[in-house]
Amino acid sequence: MFDRSKLDQMKDKANQYEAQVEKSIARFPERRETFVTGSNSEVERLYTPEDIAEQDFLEDIGYPGSYPFTRGVQPNMYRGRLWTMRMYAGFATAEESNKRYKYLVEQGSSGLSVAFDLPTQIGYDSDHALSEGEVGKVGVAIDSLADMEVLFDGIPLDKVSTSMTINAPASILLAMYIAVAEKQGVSADKLRGTIQNDILKEYIARGTYIFPTEPSMRLITDIFAYCSEHVPQWNTISISGYHIREAGSTAAQEVGFTLADGIAYVEAALEAGLQIDDFAPRLSFFFNAHNDLLEEVAKYRAARRMWARLMKERFGAKKEKSMQLKFHTQTAGSTLTAQQAENNIVRVTIQTLAAVLGGTQSLHTNSKDEALALPSEQSVRTALRTQQIVAYESGVTNTVDPLAGSYYIEALTDQIEQEAMDYIRRIDDMGGTVAAIDKGYIQREIMDAAYEYQRAVELNEAIVVGVNKYQVEEESPTGLLRVDPVVGENQTKKLQALRSSRDNEAVEAALAGLKKACEGDENVMPFIIEAVKTYATLGEIADVMRSVFGEYQQAVIV
Repeated sequence: MFDRSKLDQMKDKANQYEAQVEKSIARFPERRETFVTGSNSEVERLYTPEDIAEQDFLEDIGYPGSYPFTRGVQPNMYRGRLWTMRMYAGFATAEESNKRYKYLVEQGSSGLSVAFDLPTQIGYDSDHALSEGEVGKVGVAIDSLADMEVLFDGIPLDKVSTSMTINAPASILLAMYIAVAEKQGVSADKLRGTIQNDILKEYIARGTYIFPTEPSMRLITDIFAYCSEHVPQWNTISISGYHIREAGSTAAQEVGFTLADGIAYVEAALEAGLQIDDFAPRLSFFFNAHNDLLEEVAKYRAARRMWARLMKERFGAKKEKSMQLKFHTQTAGSTLTAQQAENNIVRVTIQTLAAVLGGTQSLHTNSKDEALALPSEQSVRTALRTQQIVAYESGVTNTVDPLAGSYYIEALTDQIEQEAMDYIRRIDDMGGTVAAIDKGYIQREIMDAAYEYQRAVELNEAIVVGVNKYQVEEESPTGLLRVDPVVGENQTKKLQALRSSRDNEAVEAALAGLKKACEGDENVMPFIIEAVKTYATLGEIADVMRSVFGEYQQAVIV
């Protein structure tokens, strides 16, 4: 990218600079022998044009809105439209969560993001024995269409974009959402939003799986096919690196393993007979925003460029929208500390800047008290205000990809891409992502990275302010949000009333139809929607699938 003669001329200046550095270090020794990123990659003292001399501007960096989309998927990015400020929320009952959603919309949130409780995530009704003590704790309890109707009461589904963090039972929750919209008079083709629907990362890092890999992939491709025809504005999967990073991965691992998951979903859809340019534009991604601001910016830019090249060169996509990696970002929950919780506001601000400078399409900012409990209303407002201040006061939204051309950013983007592609090649050599998961390869890589980071913290090689340095005596926190255990009892009563008042013959007929579809090769989505409309419960529908598909057994990783 630079004239070779000019680069040669720089070498004399570089030698002079090194001599100056030696003198400076003699007077002021550097703080540590080696400087590293948050992912433990060594950082050079200085970056110059020599570090990116092999880059081709048009092929590697280019213009925003154009292949390879390194600089963003829209030509004018935030000068035209800001990212969706999508605050992740949900707790206790549908009634309580509905109030929180309305509050967030009043405060300027431009999208809803639903957190479901653990029983919902693994396909159990609130009155199941395994649900005891967990109902409404980490998200909202949704047992049937009746709960979903309450959850979105007074919220026009043709006016908002809704993200649902749900995976194994994603087809059921999407069916409920479609049914609620229908009751509101909103047709499915008007709905906008995303279901996470990424089961592979559950096997890798998170653990809320239900079914084995093969039927799980079938459910995902059935959703792809159904939505491409009936819910065309819906993002049918959010391929998630967030939880991979939360489990302890490096930035390059987050990109490599996430895109490897994406490759697996694309291959499954192609094998199911779908056409690449019919479903690929509705694929979306979900990344973490960690504390190392510049590494995170480079990570997002590398991921965009890699996906564009993979879609074009590996899968032969023709539409530019098929090559665009669009992503939601959430700030890093794993970086939040219970000690000196106010420090978390600063961490989240840095992470917000990373996501915005990296070109995210939507963003959730964590609240300061989430290391202690579900966030209070006041702390949620502060988290949302963090996004708004960055958007309207920081100036970083005034130009597109403002860090492009930085020698460090461009070199780091190249480095992360190379390391991530190395992971993808290794996974390909193993037979693909599912095979790599079955072998425990991906899980071991993440565990090793997590161990190295924890070791660095315990040896004070990595400083966490308030934890291993600058500690203070603190009083016990007050004003934390706690979910009343009575929530589980109330949900059980609601389920009992529902089962006694609904048309149980219609429920049984719908569940029988679903079972037959699961046993065959028909698309299961119409049958799930039919069952949902009869007020069959989440657990009843999931149990039908369990009876046909079985349950996934996690391999022991050693």
